[in-house]
Amino acid sequence: MVDFNEVIEKLKDIISSKKIGGKVFDKDVAAELGIAQATFATMKKRGSIPYREIMEFCARRKISINWLFFDQPAEMLVEETGKFFRVRYFADIRASAGGGAEVFDEGYEYLEVDRTIMENLVGPLPSGEIEAIHVEGESMEPTLPDGSIVFIDRRQTDPAKDGIFVAATGNGLFVKRIRRRADGMVELISDNPLYTPEVLPPEQVEIVGRVVGNIERL
Repeated sequence: MVDFNEVIEKLKDIISSKKIGGKVFDKDVAAELGIAQATFATMKKRGSIPYREIMEFCARRKISINWLFFDQPAEMLVEETGKFFRVRYFADIRASAGGGAEVFDEGYEYLEVDRTIMENLVGPLPSGEIEAIHVEGESMEPTLPDGSIVFIDRRQTDPAKDGIFVAATGNGLFVKRIRRRADGMVELISDNPLYTPEVLPPEQVEIVGRVVGNIERL
């Protein structure tokens, strides 16, 4: 099991290498991860590791997440690639659960993630790549809270199957449940009952992929 304190101590070592003088404290780690000090203190007390924020930190610093969590050197990613799964992480892309957002294709980082972690997050892994982006808005709550990271399988684009999909429309990128109606129109459905479905012609909706897992905002 991953130990909260061990991970935080490694983060402090990384941060100290860039900091001129002075000791690195928990507040410095919280600031680097973009977490309020009080929230970070609560997470530390509970041993609740902020996976989403650490993923973003590793992507920015180009650090192996497997080394951080499991002491595995980067060379092992080459020697034992079967143990790891590659995720294309779009740190700057926000898919909207409410209004529109930009379509993504470039500007990503590769994360090599232990297969066990990924299987815990998304279930059985596909043969191709998984992509990860952020969700903004409240229309998919409580299923996908605002700020979640969602994992997308682009090969799954059939809305006949139950689930949540990422779809591109003329208004941007959305995360919704999608239903194709008998009259051919496409409904973009929110889980939050306060939001009414949006109905569009099929030629105005491109299904990017199916959401196969997520990390909730901590």
